[in-house]
Amino acid sequence: MKNTMMAIVVIFWVFIALSNAKYIQCQEEERYNSTWHSVVQHQDPEWFRDAKFGIYCHWGPYSVPAYETEWYSHSMYVSGHKIRKHHVETYGPLSEFGYKDFIPMFKAEKWNPDEWAHLFKQAGARFAGMVVEHADGFAMWDSELTSWDAKDMGPERDLVGDLEKAIKQSGLKFIATYHRQWLYGWYPTLDPSTDASLPEYAGLYGAPLPISAFVGSRTFPEPLPDATFSKEWLERIQEVVDKYEPDLVWFDNKLDILHEKYRLDFLSHYYNKGLEWKKDVAVTYKHEEFYPGAGILDLERSRMSEAREFPWLTDDSVDWKSWGYISNPEYKTANRLIDALVDIVSKNGCLLLNIPPKPDGEIPLAVRELLLKIGQWLEVNGEAIYETRPWEVYGEGPSRVVEGHLSERQNSDATYEDIRFTRSKDNKALYVFLLGWPGAGETVTVQSLTAGSQSPNIQSLEMLGVDGSIDWSLTDKGLSIRMPEKPPFVESVCFKLTLQ
Repeated sequence: MKNTMMAIVVIFWVFIALSNAKYIQCQEEERYNSTWHSVVQHQDPEWFRDAKFGIYCHWGPYSVPAYETEWYSHSMYVSGHKIRKHHVETYGPLSEFGYKDFIPMFKAEKWNPDEWAHLFKQAGARFAGMVVEHADGFAMWDSELTSWDAKDMGPERDLVGDLEKAIKQSGLKFIATYHRQWLYGWYPTLDPSTDASLPEYAGLYGAPLPISAFVGSRTFPEPLPDATFSKEWLERIQEVVDKYEPDLVWFDNKLDILHEKYRLDFLSHYYNKGLEWKKDVAVTYKHEEFYPGAGILDLERSRMSEAREFPWLTDDSVDWKSWGYISNPEYKTANRLIDALVDIVSKNGCLLLNIPPKPDGEIPLAVRELLLKIGQWLEVNGEAIYETRPWEVYGEGPSRVVEGHLSERQNSDATYEDIRFTRSKDNKALYVFLLGWPGAGETVTVQSLTAGSQSPNIQSLEMLGVDGSIDWSLTDKGLSIRMPEKPPFVESVCFKLTLQ
């Protein structure tokens, strides 16, 4: 009996050893290398497809002047620019007061990361984060690679680390957005009339470069970034990844000025870290700066005109004019933002919404109210947004989305005649959105749903957020729905069709 038990124990441990060896071998086989063929094997996370809505912020020393745009740090050095004129009149010559001098004024003295995370969750976001480094070259984390960071200067806090902890503790996914490639040519480092040319500030402004007009152009600069710039770009974002384990890394455009080696080295590093952490991670890119499938395509201030088979992302701001805090913003309405979210989700996309905190860390009251309004709407209609998938058609109605980089202003506000669809992943529910309120007692006909063998078998119909029955009928002209007396929201209303 004793020998039998010993044999069983030996067999058990041999089985465990073989299983571990097989697991290690599989892990080794799954590791990514720095080739497009390898990184395109990475799968977009299911959590991203389910999340639909995220929030992030542009916040840094450029928030201090609060004038016109987050591009202040560049435009203040452009001869003849209105921001240059404003800067000199307000702060003095650039030889005496340069961008570096805003850093001590960026104190974040009222910042509470737990309050931010709580607000993001109230707004209905499923992922959230911040710009960890903008084009200005100032790192918002506690970096070992530079002293020009938020831990050593300005707030003297690890802003990224503090927010990462608060967001993850709130149950949200944490994202980091990175723009450093824009630093190449951002400052006039050869202009002796400004502080940007002084070698003691090269850690912020960058090495002397014979270019500056490159900024704002889609053409390639001459010369292209050298290995020193590219390596530093890679090392800094790898440091963010290794220290804070973001669930998603978002890149601004112009990655294609970097040799593809550095883009691939990042992707393989981050995707392998995901394996090491045993969690699904994601990377976004713009235009054609990654090979298709190597990451998630992101559209800046624009949307798809039709549904796509692949998941995608729109990044947009609550302010029409700026991504960073300015004193005279032009905020969008909650109606506009909710309608955009519904339209994007119906086409297999997600929305990443930017907000502009004040330099002291407070979120403007008008922005808080916008976010809370979105959150209240999602509290009622979230089941038709989160964890849904596109239906056979994305929608119907007169409004047509104009595609293209920075095209959002060309899209008119939607009306109740604009209808969008989503479905539950198990296909047991179809959701019908009207992007406006027709009025009490009015009848709307959904032409995409008609009586016949190809039509879904509707078991019941209800309006989310409204108690009581809804009058409806299905004919060969479409699904006719009579509006109740009062909707939960006038921005957008949603009907849930339970299917047999």
